[in-house]
Amino acid sequence: MSKPSRREILKPIELLVMAAIAAVFTGVIVLMSTREPVIALVAFGVAFVVTLVFIAMFVLSIKPDDIERHEIDDEDNETPVSPH
Repeated sequence: MSKPSRREILKPIELLVMAAIAAVFTGVIVLMSTREPVIALVAFGVAFVVTLVFIAMFVLSIKPDDIERHEIDDEDNETPVSPH
């Protein structure tokens, strides 16, 4: 089994950073408009969770290409190694 590439390792972090950026933007806008830090924190949290859910839905909707399908099939067909 080959090691995952650096891009494959960092992909989840990239998605979390995109969600955090959207959440910070929302939190700052709410803070500037209401001047209430508690409401801004709630808006930040809601925006972060909603953005994560939407990104996850979009990632799940992407169809794997031929190479990814072969890798998935190879991993499914491997026999697990017993610890004994």
